[in-house]
Amino acid sequence: MAAAMRAFTVAPRATAASGSKVAARSSSARLGGLRSVVAAPTAARGVSLKVRAAAEGAVDKETGIKMVRDGIKEASSENLLTPRFYTTDFDEMEQLFSTQINPGLDEAELVAILQEFREDFNQKHFVRNDAFKSAADGITGESRRIFIEFLERSCTAEFSGFLLYKELGRRLKKTAPVVAEIFTLMSRDEARHAGFLNKAMSDFNLALDLGFLTKNRQYTFFKPKFIFYATYLSEKIGYWRYISIYRHLQANPDDQLYPIFQYFENWCQDENRHGDFFTAVLKARPEFIKNDFEAKLWSRFFCLSVYVTMYLNDHSRSEFYESIGLDTTKFNMHVIHQTNKTTGLIFPQVIDTYNPLFKERLDKLVVINTALAKATTPLEKAPLIAGFASNLLAIALMAPVDSGSIDFSEDTSSPTFQY
Repeated sequence: MAAAMRAFTVAPRATAASGSKVAARSSSARLGGLRSVVAAPTAARGVSLKVRAAAEGAVDKETGIKMVRDGIKEASSENLLTPRFYTTDFDEMEQLFSTQINPGLDEAELVAILQEFREDFNQKHFVRNDAFKSAADGITGESRRIFIEFLERSCTAEFSGFLLYKELGRRLKKTAPVVAEIFTLMSRDEARHAGFLNKAMSDFNLALDLGFLTKNRQYTFFKPKFIFYATYLSEKIGYWRYISIYRHLQANPDDQLYPIFQYFENWCQDENRHGDFFTAVLKARPEFIKNDFEAKLWSRFFCLSVYVTMYLNDHSRSEFYESIGLDTTKFNMHVIHQTNKTTGLIFPQVIDTYNPLFKERLDKLVVINTALAKATTPLEKAPLIAGFASNLLAIALMAPVDSGSIDFSEDTSSPTFQY
């Protein structure tokens, strides 16, 4: 789940011990296919990563990155923009996927989707070679630190998807076996991605302790319908990010600093298939995408959240994209436009990303976000937060584009036809 549902939190947060109804299970059995790539935790599992790192004073000599222990990177601090771990109301999920309660489920379509997942087209795709380590050794200085950060964020996002999908597969096994198997196979894909990324980190002599993260990272609670909106967008924007980077590097091979990007063409198809499954789920629940105020509101909200989060994240580390020959702003706007077009096929309303005010406000948010990162006192932060909120509101109040589940207007000059 490449964008890792990087939407702003709109619901209470819960830890893994919040109760059987909403908490994602965190036992070692849930790591499944990741067992071989998850670093074994130490006896100090109950101590926070920061405390453990500080106690040992371990840092990577080449980058200055803090380590929990030799070869194991301290996880980055959580904030509004970092990939999150998610949990949901699994009892409600069981009801949503029950054919008795929800006769709108197209079982034939779900079976067809399941058959495609069973084919496992990428089973033999993620095979490494000697070029990985030698390429990593050639990346030094600040570029090395930036690459490690990119791999960590990507690994955490994919692992988040694995945990959520794995638990959904387990919980739905009795009430909706077809859907349960789809979730289990999607968790297989996410585990494969996370493992591949964590192994790539080891080329830089660091890795994440994913077992420790499972038990100690906080989980954000989303209601099932919010999970559907967010994961659909996450998978589709992940597809456009991966395929866009792949196509750029195919056209500019001199910018191919590290071999992982060569895997993105097939990799992005996993993201696309996951997104197609959530398309089927949304179609089965017309109230989520029908032509009414609530559905349109949530559709726009999640588009705004995902697009803004990606734009701010990428512009806060534009050095990475520049290192592979990309213009961060052009890359982001291309991905947003393409994702918005795809999303417009199913969401009842989307943001007008072609409105010049959209990019203008995004750029203002980047400036404010940069200033916020440097602010140290409440007095400094207050006007910046107010400015941030006002620019977000300005985007939210822009005239939207009706799309998806409504009948299109016959007026071909309508903004609808851009999508």
